[in-house]
Amino acid sequence: MKQESYQVIYERACERKGGELALESLLEKPLSSTQLESIGNDRYLAELTRKVFQSGFVWRVVDQKWPDFEDVFWGFDIEKLLMMPDDMLERKATDPKIIRHLKKVWSIRDNALMIRDVSDEHGSFGRFIAQWPEDNIVGLWAYLKKHGSRLGGNTGPYALRATGKDTFLLTRDIEGYFRAMGIIEGSATSQKSLRAIQTFFNELHESSGRSYSELSRLLAFGVGDNRVQAVAAIR
Repeated sequence: MKQESYQVIYERACERKGGELALESLLEKPLSSTQLESIGNDRYLAELTRKVFQSGFVWRVVDQKWPDFEDVFWGFDIEKLLMMPDDMLERKATDPKIIRHLKKVWSIRDNALMIRDVSDEHGSFGRFIAQWPEDNIVGLWAYLKKHGSRLGGNTGPYALRATGKDTFLLTRDIEGYFRAMGIIEGSATSQKSLRAIQTFFNELHESSGRSYSELSRLLAFGVGDNRVQAVAAIR
């Protein structure tokens, strides 16, 4: 196994994205703990739901229909959703204004229950998310998968990233990088692989001072089919 330094990873991303200024413009910082705590439970549920419906589907279509999702599910009001009887939930799953997928609609109420249970214990779901340490972000992924509904794979991590939680992602390009470097073998989501990947990002975070989200993007920018066109680099 070999591990590249932050500087090597950064310089490769710069070269592929047209220079340092261009690269830095593509990097977004995560929210602070205070900002994450201030997000309401309804907004966390909304983002979890959006990512559940985007999984295996065209993201753009989900985004276009999102105002109707907000309307049909009462702005993702946790208490209202938890009071909804099964027959009403099933009727909502047939509403043509949203994407009709019964199992994914069921996940809305299941995840509302998870959020309420977490809030009862920690004060709010936002506080729970904010206080979870980024040096064990894979543990938070596992929590969402175990206690939530349809939040396994990349769905939970993408939802966390969308809410502003500092997390890396396991995209196809990033997974390919870890395989090529001999950091993981077999399944990328095995406990052994996830520990190795978390350790890699922890060490990179320590040496660079960059957030996990930024490091994840830098790594992705340096591999795969995302090189900037030469004419764009000249400009």
